[in-house]
Amino acid sequence: MNALIGRPLAIVTGALDRLTGRVTMYRLVTLLLGLLAVIALIFSLTGDITYTPRQLLASAAVLLVVTYLANRLIAAAFSVVPHSESSIITALLLFFLLLPTDKPAGLLMLAIAGVLASASKYLLAFRGRHIFNPAAAGAVLIYLFYCLVSAIWPDSASVFPLTAAGWWVASETLFPFVLVFAFLVLFRTRKLAMGLTFVVLALALVVYYLMDTAGQGFGAALNTALFSYPIIFLAGFMLSEPLTLPPLKWQQYTLAVGVAALVAYPLLVGSVQLGSVFLLSGPEWALVVGNVFAFLCGQRKGIRLTFRGKRRLTPTTYEFEFESRRPISARAGQYMELTIPHDKVDSRGIRRVFSLTSAPGEDRSARFGVKMAEKSSTFKTAFADLKPGDEVSATAVGGDFLLPSDASRPLLLVAGGIGITPYISHLGQLAASGGDRDVILVYGVNDISEIAYTEELVRAGTRVLLVAPERPADLPANWQFAPAAYVSADLLARHVPDVTRRHAYVSGPPVMVNAVAGGLRGLGVSRVRTDRFSGY
Repeated sequence: MNALIGRPLAIVTGALDRLTGRVTMYRLVTLLLGLLAVIALIFSLTGDITYTPRQLLASAAVLLVVTYLANRLIAAAFSVVPHSESSIITALLLFFLLLPTDKPAGLLMLAIAGVLASASKYLLAFRGRHIFNPAAAGAVLIYLFYCLVSAIWPDSASVFPLTAAGWWVASETLFPFVLVFAFLVLFRTRKLAMGLTFVVLALALVVYYLMDTAGQGFGAALNTALFSYPIIFLAGFMLSEPLTLPPLKWQQYTLAVGVAALVAYPLLVGSVQLGSVFLLSGPEWALVVGNVFAFLCGQRKGIRLTFRGKRRLTPTTYEFEFESRRPISARAGQYMELTIPHDKVDSRGIRRVFSLTSAPGEDRSARFGVKMAEKSSTFKTAFADLKPGDEVSATAVGGDFLLPSDASRPLLLVAGGIGITPYISHLGQLAASGGDRDVILVYGVNDISEIAYTEELVRAGTRVLLVAPERPADLPANWQFAPAAYVSADLLARHVPDVTRRHAYVSGPPVMVNAVAGGLRGLGVSRVRTDRFSGY
């Protein structure tokens, strides 16, 4: 049964990986939000959305222009290279959060919201790392701005009208598109389980309130929760933002549960009120509270890395070495997101995630194995052109591709091509700890010239099963060779007889990971953890 389900599932997930992996996560979010805005405009023209095309166009134009310019100006004031695509995402999110208008006073408030959202990335930050989702922060801050101005100037309503998050994106008309687009974002960011946890709990709490307090039947309550509350949109486009997520899965699930509870809190208990200001009165408040939790869990400072040099591992793969000014809080198997501003940026953007190959004991050293295609993205071209002494910034450290703490668990590590990189960190840590752990590494390459990190693997003393079309002339001791074009579940079953009792890890290109992970589950392996390298 597992095999029957696993194979079709692998085909579907492989197709989705190819579709969403063509662009970076930031570009995907930008495209989907932009498409959703166009769809909203079309429905506005047909009268299926309350707001007029003039209101939508005026609001979108003000938010996009002001947020983009504010981001660039504030970044220049802080001597930071701006991430323009991030500012566009923030503007589009605010477009769906704040109520559209074509009134000059209302547009002024939208402009102020865009400025506040941009400023939050630099002012509400710690050592170069922003704490809050900028769009959620902008929605909260514009409401606080209105309350402050109203308290100082009671007759200010004509100049500064009430502006608070209305989340007009939550509508029956837009729901099917929001559902599909949110799914694609959560799939691309590998946060489907976390997003589903949030959605199920938030829906359950809202439905409970509507049935218990408002007297609605279950069907009507569910209909209201789905179409009048921005639960799906929040899960897909805001809760999943990588820079405001904690690094480990259990922390992410905790965040999802906490934010879901806070979303329902004003309904079940009532809003927290401070004077005339209502706190926790909307999803944006719930999210910024969750952001504080995520910040406390993760890397609480920006990271500046100085490039030291690179070495060639294979004809197409290099290892890049950096030194950090401060110790790096990373665990073996985790990744780091690097930012390299450069000219003529293509659709791959200026940020990319790479697995660390350096072991955690090397507090100030960060090394990355990177595959360089013959026709690389502009990011990788800029990466390859780095000179010793050049500095880059790292915006996130995270990932849950961690080995079990119980050293008695036997491990099966499966790597496809560049997917070997997280295991170099794992094996380096195991070697440094002096522990004797039962580990088998299955390493698949499509050409023997692409075998990387041979010295490190030999030094670690790990049993290696090399899967390649032809046998190398010099096969290291403790290595076995399996002639095959690719790693498969059948091959693993033949060469690893006790595969079902091992804790399995699979790392590499998405298509390979999906096929191998699905095959392992079909064999009866109950514990399979994956790390997909999109974009390689």
